[in-house]
Amino acid sequence: MNEQTATLRVENATKRYGDFTAVNDLSFAVKPGRVFGFLGPNGAGKTTTIRMIVGITAPDTGRIELFGEKVSTATQNRIGYLPEERGLYKKMKVQDQLRYFAALKDVSQKEADRRIDYWLDRMRLSEWKTKKTTDLSKGMSQKIQFISTVLHDPDLLILDEPFSGLDPVNVEFMIEVVAELKAQNKTIIFSTHLMSTAERLCDDIILINKSRKIIGGTIREVKESFGKNLIALRIVGGENVLRDPALVAEVSVHADEMEIELAANADAQILLKRLIESGATISKFEQVEPSLNDIFIDKVNETNA
Repeated sequence: MNEQTATLRVENATKRYGDFTAVNDLSFAVKPGRVFGFLGPNGAGKTTTIRMIVGITAPDTGRIELFGEKVSTATQNRIGYLPEERGLYKKMKVQDQLRYFAALKDVSQKEADRRIDYWLDRMRLSEWKTKKTTDLSKGMSQKIQFISTVLHDPDLLILDEPFSGLDPVNVEFMIEVVAELKAQNKTIIFSTHLMSTAERLCDDIILINKSRKIIGGTIREVKESFGKNLIALRIVGGENVLRDPALVAEVSVHADEMEIELAANADAQILLKRLIESGATISKFEQVEPSLNDIFIDKVNETNA
């Protein structure tokens, strides 16, 4: 990627707290107008990295650039950051809180009120405009926090576990809202450990564990690099064929079907031919790609070993 086109560049960033290294020689770049998944288990270094990006702390070594510049007040004003640790003023009314957050980003009250009305309507919360935070459910509070993140129309959105506390219906709703922002050419960094949601939303990902980058690239590149050849199989019989180590590396049983990992250099068509010749009854034989969750678990276990 041409570095002039990157919304964000992190280059050899390291952050230590005493003897503990929270982020270790981390490098990646985020393209404009895309959803970038920043993935990893709890404690991997995701939140520390985000805090360096938004200027809460600075790397001990390495550099971070936003919009082709060093992190500064000017670049920070182009960021909308939704932290994992939520924070609303409990006794303030929703409208007053949102006006306050907008003012911090130099949005006039007239323009803030217009945007507040739009976003409350979009979030289906218009009737809660004059309510206090203590009157809101956890999911409602989460939506208000999201509104405070986008009110100043940032070019880069950093969403740290944005769906925490939301029920499945509202998760789907918020995925739709994030897709709308992407369509407006916003750059979105999405930090999560929920791989199924990341797989639906993200164009590009980086997986970190124990403070280091493990794998990164587009979703397609990551899956193609994983190197596992999988078959979804629903079958009666054929046990002897499935025990042949020249064809099958591993068999996992899921409800009413199996997932077969082919042995190195094994051919799926040869496996199918052998199963048919064995007299097995096959109702499903489908080559499948690994899920992001499969890759996540495999890579994290590999680095933890």
